[in-house]
Amino acid sequence: MSQTLLIELLTEELPPKALNNLGNHFAAAIAEGLEKAQLIDGETKFTAYASPRRLAVAVPNVKAVQADQHIVKKGPALTANEKAIEGFARSNGVEVGSLKVIHDGKQEIYAHEFTQSGQTLAALLGDIVQAAVKKLPIPKVMRWGSSTHTFVRPVHGLIALHGAEVVPINVLGLDSANKTLGHRFLSQGEIVFAQADDYATQLAEQGKVIAQFTERKATIQAELDKQAGSLNATVAADESLLDEVTALVEYPVVLQASFEEHFLSVPQECLILTMQQNQKYFPLLDKNGKLMNQFLLVSNLKTDDPSHIIHGNERVLRARLSDAAFFYTQDQKATLASRLPKLANVVYHNKIGSQAERVERLQKIAAHIAGSLNADTALAERAAKLAKADLVTEMVGEFPELQGVMGKYYAQLDGEQPEIAQAIEQHYQPRFAGDTLPESAIATAVALADKLETLVGIWGIGLIPTGDKDPYALRRSALGVLRMLMNYPLSINDLLQFVAAQFPANLLAEKTVGEVADFMQARLAVLLQNDYPQDVVAAVLAQRPDRLDDLLAKLQAVQSFKQLPEASALAAANKRVQNLLKKAESELGEVRADLLAQDEEQALFTAVQDLQPRVQTAIAARDFQAALKALAAIKPQVDAFFDGVMVMVDDAAVKQNRLNLLNLLANLMNGVADISALSE
Repeated sequence: MSQTLLIELLTEELPPKALNNLGNHFAAAIAEGLEKAQLIDGETKFTAYASPRRLAVAVPNVKAVQADQHIVKKGPALTANEKAIEGFARSNGVEVGSLKVIHDGKQEIYAHEFTQSGQTLAALLGDIVQAAVKKLPIPKVMRWGSSTHTFVRPVHGLIALHGAEVVPINVLGLDSANKTLGHRFLSQGEIVFAQADDYATQLAEQGKVIAQFTERKATIQAELDKQAGSLNATVAADESLLDEVTALVEYPVVLQASFEEHFLSVPQECLILTMQQNQKYFPLLDKNGKLMNQFLLVSNLKTDDPSHIIHGNERVLRARLSDAAFFYTQDQKATLASRLPKLANVVYHNKIGSQAERVERLQKIAAHIAGSLNADTALAERAAKLAKADLVTEMVGEFPELQGVMGKYYAQLDGEQPEIAQAIEQHYQPRFAGDTLPESAIATAVALADKLETLVGIWGIGLIPTGDKDPYALRRSALGVLRMLMNYPLSINDLLQFVAAQFPANLLAEKTVGEVADFMQARLAVLLQNDYPQDVVAAVLAQRPDRLDDLLAKLQAVQSFKQLPEASALAAANKRVQNLLKKAESELGEVRADLLAQDEEQALFTAVQDLQPRVQTAIAARDFQAALKALAAIKPQVDAFFDGVMVMVDDAAVKQNRLNLLNLLANLMNGVADISALSE
């Protein structure tokens, strides 16, 4: 008879940032183990539970005993020697005469066939749970008491309940039972389960624990939205904060609190970060996106009078905000420009030098890029000069996440031009996939300078990303550069050459520029394949585009071309052309009309000459769709050529001329992209 199986590990407080992941892994591993042991009747389903003090899983339709299994143990071939056959029989405890002969797909072999009685859940469950525990992604384990067992946190209880029956197992030195503990303060004492299916309901009612992570998270989110709505506010928090708070509480209660209005004179990013990072509070923004002096907190304790909880949290936050206000006031006593000498004492990398030396390079690179964009080079140079000055402020020293943001505020207070303040803040963008790009040409120039200097410098001293190791986030820098370059007419190779030239002689490896360019092309393929078919991306990137401002237009054009009825045949013909051109024994040159002996090659030559101006004009106008669409007209002449003309003939001059014609055709067809890369 199949019933629900409940497994719970009762622990001390689990690490909040890992809780949901641990809960999901534990539940999935238990279910997988039961499935492999053929103990689940029907489809494998499970419910994962994870709260600060427990990991649990409920698996329905678990059988008490495995079904009997028909086992076939394969032995030696019929042609094997007598000793091998006897040895196989002996190892299975049977006589040679009782062995069967079967065909294994290749030859006839001896086999021992028998029916094995199904094992009980009790016999198998201990190993399944132990294996699930060992599989958990725990970076650091600990021991407790005199136990030799290890886990992420001390474990004090184990439930193994199949329907109404306790399954007797021992895991982590604990014997299984049907009881647990609830909330540290709100629970009615020890909770005993009569049925595995009662777990979530009984734990919530008696133990004041919402055991399921997703349910607890949804409860918090709904209450946050409700209370924020009553204040005409929105909650300023990302998913990670909500997940962390969900992992800190078992019985969440959302409370409203406030802080003194005078703290709002401090930049709101500082206050928000303080509330979120240090206190796990939920800041509130008004309809204009401005921080309010009310906030929401999630308590793990429900009381008739929560005022003491609210006031206690307000008192703690007041001290934190006072620190932030102090740092902000202190920082204003010196301008960003006056802080620049301190950057000489901040090591960027011991092989590359200080942040001050880096800033000198950034100034030159940013000015160069701004000039290429017809932007104000002096503004770009000034912005790059001040971009890292906030690294030596009190506020950024306390909250490194505010670098750039504080630089903007301090630049505004110093009277710097708005474009400079904006560039200081935005030069770190994009910080991650999907992040916004810098808004202005000046900010883009400084952002490109910052990321390209990192890419070339760090790569050049040999710190190349390998596998999942990328300590200097070069992959992220490359993607940021590529996203920005899609909006500006800049040469990747020219930029890399200029950046490399700003480093001291002989510091960077000789092949740095070429290797970084290859790396960026590879990252470009990864970036584009999220939005375009792989063959379309391959066709466009086969040209190794040096400028990316027309890249998206080319991708869209190739995608449209691929839908034309002629596209498949032209792609195949292009592939054939390129294979023939590889066989050319001498340099390809001009086509000689007097050597075009056959009608088909004359017709193709004429068609190419007629089509060339149209395609070139369309490409020059960046109308790539028109350029590719025009190619469809040449399909009949291409087909006729390959049907009626032999290219690799004995006459060397004729062969060379036909290869020259095919080269002319290839240049025409591949003006936008290498269409031979397109799949059918």
